[in-house]
Amino acid sequence: MPAEMELDPDNVSAKSSPSARVVIPGDPVPEIPPSDVVILGPGLRREGPHAIVTRPGVLRHKPLPSSAEKLAPKAIYWVDTHAKRYVAARGEHVIGVILAKAGDTFRVDIGTSEPASLSFMAFEGATKKNRPNALPGDVVYAKLLVASRDMEPELVCVDAYGKKAGMGVLSGGGFVFTTPLHVIRKLLSPDCVLLKTLGDSIPFEIAVGMNGRIWVRCKSVKETISLANAISVAEYMNNDEIKAMSAKLVNALAGF
Repeated sequence: MPAEMELDPDNVSAKSSPSARVVIPGDPVPEIPPSDVVILGPGLRREGPHAIVTRPGVLRHKPLPSSAEKLAPKAIYWVDTHAKRYVAARGEHVIGVILAKAGDTFRVDIGTSEPASLSFMAFEGATKKNRPNALPGDVVYAKLLVASRDMEPELVCVDAYGKKAGMGVLSGGGFVFTTPLHVIRKLLSPDCVLLKTLGDSIPFEIAVGMNGRIWVRCKSVKETISLANAISVAEYMNNDEIKAMSAKLVNALAGF
């Protein structure tokens, strides 16, 4: 039986592969050999020795560099789909809004069917006496520690070393907006030039959540709204079109 490992979509390019094909829920995936160690990403799940599709979309495949280790994965398989409803996956970074306090936990809306839980102790330096300064309505950037169809999602704002690593409450203003999930994957792809091109001329801070939410903050409200609009309209642009659009945006903000 092939081993199943977890996919980190932040590090996967959404490029098409020769094996790309349209699939629907329930389809088997004969491209995954039963004897190989592979990584199953979003849209796929293990049913006995076989992999089954759980969401409609395009089946993607990316081979991994060969390794001397016997159990090293040989390829990544996932289903690329146009979706607005987020399905929690363990290890993904998401942006949520604190809904309420419940005992020693926060209830956080991350766009899933039910709110996620975030413990008071899941912040850097938090103790029973030194609790984080987070209130209902605050925006948090967190990582999914538990994501199962049988349990509610659980978030943490620290990495494996107990450091915040950029996670926590997103304070100081900013603007949160939503985009389709494939736009998030496009932004995080190493081949996308949008954020790098804009960052050469416009200083900004950004947090990208795999749940389709983006938090952005610039020096002025005008730049913040312009950057959010640029991300939204770049959904179907290629890199050349993105560069041309970015140049026009920078000139417009400069008054030319």
